[in-house]
Amino acid sequence: MSLKGFFNIISNKIKIIYQKIIKYKVQIGGIMLLAFFAYCAYVYYSKYFYMMKDTEKVKRFILSYGKYSMLAFLVMQIAQVIVFFIPGEIVQIAGGYVFGTFYGSMISVAGITIGSAGAFFLSNFLGKPFIEKITAQNNASKFRKFLKSDNAAAAIFFIYLIPGLPKDILAYLCGASGVSGKKFMIYSTLGRLPGIFISAYFGNKLTEGNILPLVVIAAIMTILFIIGTIKGEKILKNIIKKRSRKDS
Repeated sequence: MSLKGFFNIISNKIKIIYQKIIKYKVQIGGIMLLAFFAYCAYVYYSKYFYMMKDTEKVKRFILSYGKYSMLAFLVMQIAQVIVFFIPGEIVQIAGGYVFGTFYGSMISVAGITIGSAGAFFLSNFLGKPFIEKITAQNNASKFRKFLKSDNAAAAIFFIYLIPGLPKDILAYLCGASGVSGKKFMIYSTLGRLPGIFISAYFGNKLTEGNILPLVVIAAIMTILFIIGTIKGEKILKNIIKKRSRKDS
């Protein structure tokens, strides 16, 4: 066999493999995503689960990266959005604790925005059937009807804004619900801003040792969280109904 013939055979095999990858890209992508989630779950629950319940431990973890601590914190924020079962609130509080209210908020916004974009476009690539399978048991799946309505932008904003509503997996739902990427990024970021700022402010106040503001913030946020958990869905429905009446 000539060298040219050998390379033609290799080239044809590569083309066949490439065509199969394109044909089964959703299945391959889905398997890779599930494997990634499984790996992250193993690492998280075996090494970082207890750390993520303690702001001081998160702070030490971030600062252990020295001059790369800001980058480490940014990566943590990106990861906690893409890997939706990692709690984000303690990370946001740690951001204010380590970097102060302003910088903690800014890095959190950047990381969460990048993570949300990644989750959204990954969901868009994998498609609706696959995403529905992995989100079927999540409480956020009940918001699909809002995401398919004419008031999807308002629904995204208020789901992220109202404490207590399940939102960790919402980026994946939006990516598979026909919502435009631009609309999702704008309204999800706007809805998250107050919570991010309050978390960073709370974390910053931890460094001052002033108990009163911490107690007040914690009490208010706890009350809002309870209201959001119990009445959040009803509040969201009423808001969407009012907006629908105004638009009609």
